[in-house]
Amino acid sequence: MEGAYIMNPASPTSEINKLRTYTFAVFMISAVIISYLPLYLKSLGYNAVQIGLLYSIGPLISICSNFIWGVASDKSQTIKKIILILLAVQTIMIVILSFASSYTTVMMLLVVFYFFYYPVFPLTDTLTIVTTQSHNRSFIGVRVFGSIGFAFSALAFGYLLKSIGASYTLVVIGALSVLSLMLLLVVSDKKASIKKMEFGGLWEVIKQPNVYLFLICVLLLAIGHRFNDAFLGLSLLSLGADESIVGWAWMISAVSEIPIFFLLNAYGERVKELPLLAISCVMYMLRFLIAGYVQDPIWLISTQVMHSVTFGIFYFVAIRYLNKVIPEQFRSTGMAVYTIVWSSISGLLSGTIGGKLLEVYGKDIVFFSAAGFAIVAAFGFALLHLYVKRNEKSTAALHF
Repeated sequence: MEGAYIMNPASPTSEINKLRTYTFAVFMISAVIISYLPLYLKSLGYNAVQIGLLYSIGPLISICSNFIWGVASDKSQTIKKIILILLAVQTIMIVILSFASSYTTVMMLLVVFYFFYYPVFPLTDTLTIVTTQSHNRSFIGVRVFGSIGFAFSALAFGYLLKSIGASYTLVVIGALSVLSLMLLLVVSDKKASIKKMEFGGLWEVIKQPNVYLFLICVLLLAIGHRFNDAFLGLSLLSLGADESIVGWAWMISAVSEIPIFFLLNAYGERVKELPLLAISCVMYMLRFLIAGYVQDPIWLISTQVMHSVTFGIFYFVAIRYLNKVIPEQFRSTGMAVYTIVWSSISGLLSGTIGGKLLEVYGKDIVFFSAAGFAIVAAFGFALLHLYVKRNEKSTAALHF
């Protein structure tokens, strides 16, 4: 019976389940902030222009914050501790925000809040990737719980805040932040890599055509995607929908991701990444063309079901591709760069371009323009696939 009393480390199943629970909780925060923070700001008496300006701060701040905290994770070789810091300060900022009402004060506090809020999600994805790979488990088997948490939160807290009032939005965000922090405490920490991260090497990776051309295509699609994120709610209201309908739209899109995630997890490896990304872009184009054409809010909400074959495919496959082309020592920073392109830069551009298009031409042109960006991205991914395929043949011929 030698060694019978030696404590074994947590089983892979236990580790994965803890990570799933944390992922569920942290994505609930995202749902409340995206769906209901504007209602809180409106309850403070701010007009649409002021609220729009406050929201534009987020993508601007995240350009710096995602990169800074991604580098910090790679340099310190810890992911969990960095996320704990982010969640702790994020919670403190929510408490301070709850006492502020002056527009200038709220703006300054949101700058600090966003600095600690946005990097949580790419780092959570990195932690999930490293943990699942170390146990030979599926990344999407964990990440899907984020979609479930988002969908649950968008609907459940929508009804709660409708009942108790939008003024309690920050209380909900703060409570969810504390819950996420507590759940993360029992999750095992991981190093993004055992290799030391060097900036020079990162630049060598990014300037490779299969990386920077990929990021350019991601940016093109992301601009169209952010058009939908930013202006779906306003478009629904312009068509006569009630504010409560917006929560349903977000819930439908989040739920629609779940089956496609499981399908890709089972069969996605059979198809190469770049062709799948091109297909998802074509589906984005169709989705936005329909959204631009319909004039009934119910039909516009129905287009959110296509979130499954657009974002559902794109997100899963893009992360898989990125994980292949970015060396492990740059994993957190590489994810941060991707997030900067997908969320930050595209958010700034879509807010500026889309806002002007909506003001001058209306929602139809906004969605038709989004379709244009999507089809250009589709051609880009298709051409990149041909380029990579040609290089692989050339390399094989040289070795032969």
